[in-house]
Amino acid sequence: MDSVDRQVLSEVRRWAEQGYRFALVTVVRTWGSAPRPAGAWMALRQDGRVCGSVSGGCIEDDLIGRLRAGELAGDLPFSQTYGVTRAEAERFGLPCGGTLELVIEPRPCVSLLAQLEEELACGRLVVRSLTLATGQASLADAVPGESIHWDGKLLRTPHGPAWRLLIIGAGQISRYLAEMAQALDYAVTICDPRPEYRDAWQVPGSRLADGMPDDVVQAMRPDPHLAVVAVTHDPKLDDLALLEALKSPAFYVGALGSRRNNARRRERLMQYFDLSAEQVGRLHGPVGMAIGSRTPPEIALSILAEMTATKYGIVTRTADNGPYRHESTAAAKAAVAGSPLA
Repeated sequence: MDSVDRQVLSEVRRWAEQGYRFALVTVVRTWGSAPRPAGAWMALRQDGRVCGSVSGGCIEDDLIGRLRAGELAGDLPFSQTYGVTRAEAERFGLPCGGTLELVIEPRPCVSLLAQLEEELACGRLVVRSLTLATGQASLADAVPGESIHWDGKLLRTPHGPAWRLLIIGAGQISRYLAEMAQALDYAVTICDPRPEYRDAWQVPGSRLADGMPDDVVQAMRPDPHLAVVAVTHDPKLDDLALLEALKSPAFYVGALGSRRNNARRRERLMQYFDLSAEQVGRLHGPVGMAIGSRTPPEIALSILAEMTATKYGIVTRTADNGPYRHESTAAAKAAVAGSPLA
């Protein structure tokens, strides 16, 4: 669930408190170039006000018209497909013959949505289940990496922070990196065994991990939704994290430093830590996209830009400025296909 969809939860809570009825619309399946991914939300208030989106606007307009015509006044949820024909796709602004299927809930359970908002505020990963035949919905703990399930009868949508970022080092760059990453819906963890840095860390919403970097990487159980960025400038700390992260499925592993320092780092990792050339070749170092960044916030921006490119399999440059096409990991494929865990 991204920040836009969390805004939907917050808004419908206010609508309910003001006495408004609303319908909840979920994108459950897409074909072709659909504007919004599966799992995206939109809320439609009884007076036609909209929060969130499921398309570029044309489908929203159609739903508003149907609402005003009384077609969304029932009690039970139902599915609706848009863009089956090319003419309909063009009418609703779906490029390249795109098609999307929606589940529309005319009367979602307000108390359950409020509970979901509370769970997400605590950083929990939750799955919401909806049975169309009865309209019954429930919440349960989600499994990391779980994706949306829709079989025409049961809808299960995972919500919560799916992408994770582990930052090694609690310095100035890390502060900007953590704040910006949270704005991009990453769950951020900081690791720094140095008390003078750790004790001064103050970024609300981030988690401060105890232990040495290699232990923390292992404890986080890296998966294709994890990024690891080392920014301490201390090889004794950065290399500990890298030797574990580069062997893992983490989709992005980066280290701060000059080209010369990163060349030496690569040599150390292969010579002393028995990492293969292929594993060391996954290292983004110097970390970040080449945008001429100099200040701490600019460096943080460049790191997140490269992380985003890697996430979606976009070409960026390597340490020697040569082109490199990132492999489309399972996480990247899921994101491009419209995973709700974004």
